[in-house]
Amino acid sequence: MILREETVDLPTPSGPMRSYIYRPAAEGRFPGLLLYSEIFQRTGPIGRMAAMFAGHGFLVAVPEIFHELEPPGSVIPYDTEGAERGNRHKLAKTVAAFDDDARSAIGWLRASPDCSGAIGSIGWCIGGHLAYRAALLPEVRATACFYATDIHKGSLGKGGDDSLRRAADIKGELMMVWGRQDPHVPDEGRALIQRRLTEAKVRFTWHEHEAAHAFMRDEGPRYDPALALVGYRAALDLFARNLR
Repeated sequence: MILREETVDLPTPSGPMRSYIYRPAAEGRFPGLLLYSEIFQRTGPIGRMAAMFAGHGFLVAVPEIFHELEPPGSVIPYDTEGAERGNRHKLAKTVAAFDDDARSAIGWLRASPDCSGAIGSIGWCIGGHLAYRAALLPEVRATACFYATDIHKGSLGKGGDDSLRRAADIKGELMMVWGRQDPHVPDEGRALIQRRLTEAKVRFTWHEHEAAHAFMRDEGPRYDPALALVGYRAALDLFARNLR
């Protein structure tokens, strides 16, 4: 499917949020996907992920998650200094601001004439956590979280990370995907999340792979192409069940 790409600045209480829109060039109305990046914002790998989902018939919005803290269009490098910078931003921003951003992006998607009105969320690393928080909103019917960081620790941003405590607010279908060699979410952290989702009676699927953190990022030594395809297929099936 041929794609179109554009840039929009969405209003939020903390200022304009640069967002990248990927959509099929074909006529029609498509399910909306709120796609969250890693701490590095809209890098090459994230852009290719967004294009892949748009090519399967979704209207995809990729917001800059640190729009208050970085100039519009900023891409944080995949290196030690970049990781430190992104992690500082993650702690500096409030949880309420992350939630406001989700509402703004979802509102834009639902108002778009290209959107069917059905909304899903997806993300990797911090983006997996932000996709999970988007799932707390009633408009979100399905969510795919890949190696989501900080949920088990309650350590996202300032102002109180209540993601795990609010698990029962998730009404759509949730998919959680992990790498067992991921030092950011150890065995006990994954067990805590799975137990809480079960207690809250969330409708979810659970996938663990023999893989490292960031195994779906198609740059760097941890990339696992075979498992990336498995992850994409599972996410597409999830969204087909719930958004079509």
